[in-house]
Amino acid sequence: VSNKTLVKNFIDAWNNMDLESVTDFFSEDVFYHNIPMEPLNGKEEASAFVKGLSDCESINWELIAIAEEGNMVLTERIDNFNFKDGRKISLPVMGTFEIEDNKIKQWRDYFDLETFQKQISGKS
Repeated sequence: VSNKTLVKNFIDAWNNMDLESVTDFFSEDVFYHNIPMEPLNGKEEASAFVKGLSDCESINWELIAIAEEGNMVLTERIDNFNFKDGRKISLPVMGTFEIEDNKIKQWRDYFDLETFQKQISGKS
């Protein structure tokens, strides 16, 4: 499987709300960083974050563009989260994935923190 296909499959797992499968894509020592926030180190921390999104009714990551160069995959996305309490997030994101041995070794997402905070608080 190409690195680009692996990342597309990762996005499909999110869109299917298959959070257990999402975590299967991580290497044991994955480094996950939502750039405006604190980074997460290791599969256990990253998996806890992912599983924290189980209070979503639906997740839909719209893939706008994807590019692969060596072991790096870059994505432009709009990440949509619809929470069971009625809150909705629609966040433009640029993502960088470093793949090693068919696992995500590093994952960095870049987005506007203020936009996220307004939406997560229900003020947008």
